[in-house]
Amino acid sequence: MSKSHHPQSIDYELSLFSEDDLYLFNEGTHRRLYERLGAHPQTRDGALVGTNFAVWAPNAEAVCVVGDFNDWEGGKHALRPRQDSGIWEGMVRGLEPGNRYKFNVSSRHNGYQVNKADPFAFATECPPQTASVVSDLSYDWRDEAWMAQRAMRSAHNGPISIYEVHLGSWRRVLEDGNRSLSYREMAEELVSYVRHMGFTHVELLPIMEHPFFGSWGYQTTSYFAPSSRYGSPQDLMYLIDAFHENEIGVILDWVPSHFPTDEHSLGYFDGTHLYEHADPRKGIHPDWTSYIFNYGRDEVSSFLMSSAMFWLDKYHADGLRVDAVASMLYLDYSRDEGEWIPNRYGGRENLEAIDFLRGLNEAVYEEYPGAQTFAEESTAWPAVSRPTYSGGLGFGYKWDMGWMHDTLEYLSKDPVFRKFHHDHLTFRMLYAYSENYVLPLSHDEVVHGKGSLIGKMPGDDWQKFANLRLLFGNMYAQPAKKLLFMGGEIGQWSEWQHDHSVDWHLLLNDAHAGVQRWVIDLNGYYRQQPALFEQDLDPAGFEWIDVHDVDAGTLSFLRWSANGESVVAIVCNFTPVPRHGYRVGVPRGGRWREALNSDAEGYGGSGQGNFGGLDTSPVETHGRPQSLEMTLPPLAILMFEHVGDRA
Repeated sequence: MSKSHHPQSIDYELSLFSEDDLYLFNEGTHRRLYERLGAHPQTRDGALVGTNFAVWAPNAEAVCVVGDFNDWEGGKHALRPRQDSGIWEGMVRGLEPGNRYKFNVSSRHNGYQVNKADPFAFATECPPQTASVVSDLSYDWRDEAWMAQRAMRSAHNGPISIYEVHLGSWRRVLEDGNRSLSYREMAEELVSYVRHMGFTHVELLPIMEHPFFGSWGYQTTSYFAPSSRYGSPQDLMYLIDAFHENEIGVILDWVPSHFPTDEHSLGYFDGTHLYEHADPRKGIHPDWTSYIFNYGRDEVSSFLMSSAMFWLDKYHADGLRVDAVASMLYLDYSRDEGEWIPNRYGGRENLEAIDFLRGLNEAVYEEYPGAQTFAEESTAWPAVSRPTYSGGLGFGYKWDMGWMHDTLEYLSKDPVFRKFHHDHLTFRMLYAYSENYVLPLSHDEVVHGKGSLIGKMPGDDWQKFANLRLLFGNMYAQPAKKLLFMGGEIGQWSEWQHDHSVDWHLLLNDAHAGVQRWVIDLNGYYRQQPALFEQDLDPAGFEWIDVHDVDAGTLSFLRWSANGESVVAIVCNFTPVPRHGYRVGVPRGGRWREALNSDAEGYGGSGQGNFGGLDTSPVETHGRPQSLEMTLPPLAILMFEHVGDRA
């Protein structure tokens, strides 16, 4: 703040709220509240006049703006109520971007008085400080080319491989107090790394401001402000712009399921339970001891809807991954009998949350058809990623938590016992097309004592690395989109710690560097081979070759492109026993190129394989007149693509 400015007056001439705004706000359908509520610097003839403030506090007796410009004293800059709308507003003359402020709220109830951060603040102080900061969001975007064609980049028939990142711990600067990189530093280092690795998208764990760093962002207090730990709003825009210039989509983790109870935040905002349910059986989340939004209150729906739209609008986000959807859908989520309130029909479904999620997805796809929404939903709730007009929730994609649990459980077992759990590998194909799935190997699988991905693998070190490469190869071969959390791609031994960097020094070891090269090549081949992505959501794109070879621990299947011209045969060996002369039936005769082999020496494997490709033999196998006789390496996956008929 410029010390020459000492705002002395407040006026009420300007109101950003029209009658239509009030109607939509109270109806629960306002999608742009961030243009009306909060702090908005005002200019006249190119010169700053002051900052307009507006806040929703219907049960307040008085609301004042306090901050560094008035020594945090209430009464000097009192806002005025807008009729009976519950909105308090006014403009503080001379107040400019950079000033810190809060709303001093005096409730009609119990003499409650508190300084609250602005629910619509565009910027905040760096935690542990909690004030809001007057800010504008001006930025000169350079991503027109990306925005014009991003719908193609996230389409259901396109390749999507997502690198999940926690910005605060991806890479730290040890020589500078182990600090996190800034948004602008990440625009150089993270963007170039993701491009080098070949991922199509990056997903950022919540970057909305949060007071407790150890919550990883999932305890959000500011739903319109990026964390100031890494820089300004414009710095985050610069980072997203850099991703887009490198043709990488950006998905933001977003948390409408709960919020923390910190006094400066949304909870008990005006001396009443305004944003949250008053009854703890609906208003307190038992897992996280946080507040649950009251989705049945129309103004709260408008608040959350506006937050989602804000990140798509002002920050050009390409998608939102909605956290903990299951906790929103079920009234008895993590609750024992007697600890929850049934809906009006006596059921356990949260009808208000369902309506909100459907309205959210309808709004996103109506206003930003190039964006996508992703549901982290861990139950068998039907039609999560089906259109609302057919009874679905309307998400673009759903995380396949079942695949993740089954696959990791299977691969964690000694290969001697895997044959007794073969269904863990095959069961997914019974439901694979019931939703639009993303296969997640996410942060949740490498924290809280679960160990790292490579740490879950059995055997000696060589077998652990081979199993990890097999896991990744199987994920990329499956019909679904892909997600991998940072550190997994280098075979990090330790589980993720939010205050430590990824163990990049491991890349000095050939085995770890080999895993990284394998992921690079998986991404590269996946992106250029339409058989591996075009029919992810169509059963016509998948065909078993042999699902019954349980004793040998193998699995083989085909992936087809939409036009049928490209076909890839995938053969997996989940045992450490190499199989020579292994025969697999294929649908076409001629030459099949060995496109990928996870046992190649360059990846840290034993180097067994098929010299780059095979020709078919007229030996009927698996009900097909042509077959390939191959060497199937230990703990490995092979991908063969048909490249032409024999002359």
